[in-house]
Amino acid sequence: MTSTANAYIVGIYEHPTRRADGISTAQLHADVAYGALEDAGLSLRDIDGYFCGADAPGLGGFSMAEYIGLQNLRHIDTTETGGSSYILHVSHAAQAIAAGHCNVALITMADRPLASGAGPVLAGVDSAAAPENAFLPPVMVPPAFGYAMVARRHMYQFETTPEQLAWVKVAASHHAQYNPHAKLQQVMTVEDVLASPIVADPLRRADCCVVTDGGGAIIVARPEIAKQLKRPRVKLVGSGESMKHSNGGKNDIMYSAGVQSAAAAFAEAGVRPADIKYASLYDSFTITVIMQLEDIGFCPKGAGGRFAADGNLISGIGKLPFNTDGGGLCSNHPGNKGGMTKLLEAVRQCRGEAHPAVQVKNHDLVLAHGTGGLMSSKHMAGTAILAAE
Repeated sequence: MTSTANAYIVGIYEHPTRRADGISTAQLHADVAYGALEDAGLSLRDIDGYFCGADAPGLGGFSMAEYIGLQNLRHIDTTETGGSSYILHVSHAAQAIAAGHCNVALITMADRPLASGAGPVLAGVDSAAAPENAFLPPVMVPPAFGYAMVARRHMYQFETTPEQLAWVKVAASHHAQYNPHAKLQQVMTVEDVLASPIVADPLRRADCCVVTDGGGAIIVARPEIAKQLKRPRVKLVGSGESMKHSNGGKNDIMYSAGVQSAAAAFAEAGVRPADIKYASLYDSFTITVIMQLEDIGFCPKGAGGRFAADGNLISGIGKLPFNTDGGGLCSNHPGNKGGMTKLLEAVRQCRGEAHPAVQVKNHDLVLAHGTGGLMSSKHMAGTAILAAE
């Protein structure tokens, strides 16, 4: 048993708002923290570890600890890797617990790009100061630069079709209809997706995630503490993280850092991709899901489009149900930090607490995977495998 696989997720909470008018970012962090504590049956005094990303306002974790009211902290971690941050936070919390640095770790995430008018930017990160900007055109947005390029190359190299990409959105919409908080609740067809306007060829508007306000929180605890609580126990049995960048332009964009992070997580857990019956996959764009299906090992490289087609991602129908809350494509993608919501739905599935219409029958082993950054260049991947006890 490794140091990571020695901790349990004992509390979760997702903020119901999708537009936080009149609610500050700090208040969102506090709201989700208190919600997760209530879910776990714990109090503020039980928390001695705190984890957050750059979305935490002020001096980050330092400011938020005071605002939330955390008095007993002896460990803090402010790792920032975009959308994958919170997958890494769960792993880092487990490592900190195993090392004796803390007993109960709180992880919070919150952002309000709609209410603030900031739009889909990475909160708290000074992207303008990135060293590579001197070598890029004045305006490079994620759909055009980071994902449309990958989608077009995938189509060229593996004959992936727009219809196959569309099936990812269709699956997400089938699940979102059961989520009362989902921003988009209407079930879509392949034809609906293909009828939406082009955003960055070949990606259409329906191929892109929603942009929302909101947030979530997770509590990770030492096994002895988890066993004293009255909640279903969800154990972290494997995790991995990996970085990939453009390597000065010598970069094969047909694989992501998920190849390494997933392999590490499976090796630690001692299981295979075929053992996973539910997966929360980062869905900033439909092509993001196709790439992850391949790189995690759910299907061969180049077969992701065919795997997604014909409903294979739809709960109750397909081989691998994914994102049964509607995911970032339909429900909630607060800022550019969708990794938190992937973990929350993975825990719900593992507990057997997803909506009955989308709850998978075999939910003893689930996976959550996040990608932070631009898939065509620099990004960080995190993979977590959770088991029900």
